[in-house]
Amino acid sequence: MSVEQIQSDWVKGVFKPIYWLQGDEPYYIDLLTNYAEANILTPDQASFNLSVFYGKDSKVEDVLNACRRYPMFSDLQVVILKEAQQLRDIEKLEHYIEQSLSSTILLIAYKDKTYDKRKAFGKLIHKKIEVLTTKKLYDNELPEWASQLIKRKGLDIKPKTLHILVEHIGNDLQRIENEVEKIIINLAGRKTITDDDIENFVGVSKEFNVFELQAAMINKDLAKSLAILNYFASNPKAAPIQLLLPTLYAFFSKLYVASSSNVRDEYALASLLGINGFFAKQYISAMQKYTPAEVENALLLMHHYNLKSVGIGKSDVTDASLMKELIAKIII
Repeated sequence: MSVEQIQSDWVKGVFKPIYWLQGDEPYYIDLLTNYAEANILTPDQASFNLSVFYGKDSKVEDVLNACRRYPMFSDLQVVILKEAQQLRDIEKLEHYIEQSLSSTILLIAYKDKTYDKRKAFGKLIHKKIEVLTTKKLYDNELPEWASQLIKRKGLDIKPKTLHILVEHIGNDLQRIENEVEKIIINLAGRKTITDDDIENFVGVSKEFNVFELQAAMINKDLAKSLAILNYFASNPKAAPIQLLLPTLYAFFSKLYVASSSNVRDEYALASLLGINGFFAKQYISAMQKYTPAEVENALLLMHHYNLKSVGIGKSDVTDASLMKELIAKIII
């Protein structure tokens, strides 16, 4: 069952006795547990019928006792076990899973991992109860996810601005949503998120960011590239080397695919590379500046400097110096 299906059922008042929420994407687990805690019961009902446990601080017997109680002044009670991966002897829930009460809704939030299906308890939960397994989005899926989030909130954002926001934050869905909420508070009724908003409310310079560095490299503009890298050196948190290298490597990897093809039409290229059509122009421009051999060399250089950045074959050279050296070798 998907997150959307569970939410839809809950809005309709349709509940399963037990939900096991697991996986390495905590955003959706938190989304469902927070909704259940705040919305399944009314405030009056919750005062008697809502129990919240944390795995590290709880005993499995206390969770079981709560589940086996009957609701007061309500048809249902809700029991939420957060951070369930830290609960000792969680397998003791087995008997309750076999004979759960229809008047109890139990949510088990088992974060950052999945329970081994090969074990007896793992087989039981997949057979008897509702299991949701969440997975981290791939980095190339983040722009579309963030775009849909912003649309659901009734706002617009240009592809470039969206790119700047996502590249700055990285694969942290909750933080992306938090930053979008922060921007909304400051929009004063406007419906479009701009570069200025990202700069003013998220703290990403509209002139000195990964996107602008990439654009400067496409144009083989060494002076501008170095100016941006100097800004990063003065503001280490703005774009650490661990953020820059994967982003640039992803771009040149797609550029290598584009260069190896005969596709030069923007829409066809966007389809080939799985990118927003807005960015296809960048790749066409880059193919005019870089030969296939230069693209391949750039990828080899980035791999080499990535090893240096983690201490392999590296002398006492700062990350900023490594990046300047790398970019110069790629552009010149």
